[in-house]
Amino acid sequence: MALRRERRGREQRAEAETFPARLKMRIHRVRTAVRRSGVDYFRGDGSDWIALAGLLITVPLIAFGTILNPVWCSPSALVLPIVAGGLLLRPASLLGLYAASATALIVESVQLGPYARTAAAVTPGTVLTVAACGFFGLLIAQFRSRVGVPWRRGGTMLFDLRERIRTQSRLPKLPPGWHREMALRPAGGQSFSGDFVVAARTNNGRTLEVVLTDVSGKGMDAASRALLLAGAFSGLLGSLPPHAFLPAANGYLLRQDWDEGFATSIHLVLDLESGDYELYSAGHPPGLQLSAGTGRWEEKAAEGPLLGVYDGAEFDATKGTLRPGDVLMLFTDGLVETSERDISEGMDRLTGEADRYVTGGFHGAAWHLIEAVAKDVNDDRALLLICRDA
Repeated sequence: MALRRERRGREQRAEAETFPARLKMRIHRVRTAVRRSGVDYFRGDGSDWIALAGLLITVPLIAFGTILNPVWCSPSALVLPIVAGGLLLRPASLLGLYAASATALIVESVQLGPYARTAAAVTPGTVLTVAACGFFGLLIAQFRSRVGVPWRRGGTMLFDLRERIRTQSRLPKLPPGWHREMALRPAGGQSFSGDFVVAARTNNGRTLEVVLTDVSGKGMDAASRALLLAGAFSGLLGSLPPHAFLPAANGYLLRQDWDEGFATSIHLVLDLESGDYELYSAGHPPGLQLSAGTGRWEEKAAEGPLLGVYDGAEFDATKGTLRPGDVLMLFTDGLVETSERDISEGMDRLTGEADRYVTGGFHGAAWHLIEAVAKDVNDDRALLLICRDA
């Protein structure tokens, strides 16, 4: 048995040492190295020599085309590799590209002759245009170098930031008999918002805890702070008793020492078996509960100051019960308050629009309510619906 294994091992080693096997292994290593280099380059970790080499080849090709036919390939076409270099290259490599472009302009000027004799020549305006593009390209490259985020990686980072905010705003699945939905509309049609939601099923899945927060600022200006707070609030949620969540969140926000460090927040603690809930508020607009028995909306307001204003703040809860057919609606002030109307008028308008969904159900209503009540408002808007089926 041992001799057979030894013989098989010798045969495998002999097969691996053949020329086709060695060639296949080398091709695999080269392919792996090229793929790794490409990934590093896209992420901004690799060298920019590939882009520099490509742009350096483009410069003489443009110059040659200009000399052959300056009407179709004007001397100002040299701004194309310069603009591309400003987006792709590091400042040191960009200077080499500029030197090649300046040399190409000199060659074109000599070959085409004085600009006073022919219109298709290198004019002072052409030189100024190319120089201006090079100057702004160098400023952009230096800014990227100082920030440490290459252009080809910056878009990916923003996309990842947006997706993380959306992922953290997803609500957990609820047991049969319950429905939840969330709609979020950033200010100005942007992809980033200062409003966010974190939620979790706690107490072995019996309790739903949801925190709706509105960070000071709006849109892109508040997105980075919203992402930081969303991560912190997600870690606190479920790790502390419900009454201790907002005090802990307030302390965390105070420790950040931001210039615009305040936020409003509302914390819902819902028992999914009995329908009983507690609502804690930190300077947030009150919730609205629809009673299926009366068909009326009732404000659910809890007392508490803004988050991040002063230490030792206390937050008192208001209690209620969601019976079959009841609906609880939580929202941010961008949905109900503008410079032209106060919050009470906005809440009346919101409940008036929501009454249209009482008979048919609130499935899919959150997005449509934002469209109907605050479609063109230049502020972040968020709406959360919790419904107990009849």
